[in-house]
Amino acid sequence: MADRTLDASGLRCPMPLLKTKLELNSMSPGQELEVIATDAGSARDIPAFLRLSSHELVSSSEQGGCFTFVIKCGG
Repeated sequence: MADRTLDASGLRCPMPLLKTKLELNSMSPGQELEVIATDAGSARDIPAFLRLSSHELVSSSEQGGCFTFVIKCGG
């Protein structure tokens, strides 16, 4: 179970990614953030950002146009 949940449903690119970055910046290393987004660009943008960061993508899924990501905050 994630420590925090960010519901970015209904937001258009690039807002889900920007809100994800801001939320991760306010978290401690090791905490987990669940992100829920409906913008299809999130499926590409969030994993791409995480590959370039210290954060880790724990899981991602898509169901009925709703994308869910669980991210472990890095140091």
